[in-house]
Amino acid sequence: MTQAAPSTIEFEEPAVDLSFKPVDNPRPKRLSSGQIAEYNERGFLKPFDIFNPLEAGRNRAYFDYILAAMRSCNDGRDTYAINGYHTRCKGIYEMAVEPRILDLVEDIVGPNIIIWATHFFCKIPHDPKAVPWHQDASYWPLTPARTVTAWLAIDDVNVENSAMHVIPRTHNRGHLKWKITKGPAVLQQEIESVEQYDDPVPMELRAGQISLHADMTVHGSQPNRSARRRCGLTIRYCPPEVRPLDPLWAESSIIARGEDTHGWWANNAMPPGEDLTSRDKPRSIGGN
Repeated sequence: MTQAAPSTIEFEEPAVDLSFKPVDNPRPKRLSSGQIAEYNERGFLKPFDIFNPLEAGRNRAYFDYILAAMRSCNDGRDTYAINGYHTRCKGIYEMAVEPRILDLVEDIVGPNIIIWATHFFCKIPHDPKAVPWHQDASYWPLTPARTVTAWLAIDDVNVENSAMHVIPRTHNRGHLKWKITKGPAVLQQEIESVEQYDDPVPMELRAGQISLHADMTVHGSQPNRSARRRCGLTIRYCPPEVRPLDPLWAESSIIARGEDTHGWWANNAMPPGEDLTSRDKPRSIGGN
């Protein structure tokens, strides 16, 4: 991902709409009315059981396999480099279009669902890199800000091995000021003065569970100081009225459910196998 110049930056309005639009769904199919209200108020929901223990074990074995395949290329990519490979790897594609996840997402974004990015965030034991406090949509040339991220736990995730934390009620405060972070980090934007907001909530999950958060909810994670790996797959879902201002950001999209009512998004088919080579590697987009 190309980083911005080292200064506090805000998008020029009205080019990008980073306001939060509350979900208005009087008849949700999977979420309760209380959960819809909680998402609107706090900007996230968790946990949801998606994959059973056997399926979660298969997900973990699959990630171990593709991580080993990437490392065998011996081209310098690190454990955060499996970013955008859902159009190259059948297993990632299948996780992203999992109906049990789509059913939950549909209650938030509606019946037409676009997947435009995936990213494995894999913190190996004693990983020194932090993910600083940030708002996802601050990185993205998309408007309006209506993306929902599903964070799928590949490993068991708790505070000990660097669970993601979110700060409630930051999703409806607009685009918060940030600076370039210092020290080892996966991403470079760091929200200023986060202590003025609510206390962070740890997103502890068992392997196979997911959390959901809005694209303007402030979140981040500390270095993994434990002896256990912490891996999760982020999947970005939005309704088709979200417009990619840079057409390149639509190239790796999938119409996961319904239709693209605006014609802005590509509809990539499921890839036939697993291609982790760096040849024509996907664009690095997103962040968690």
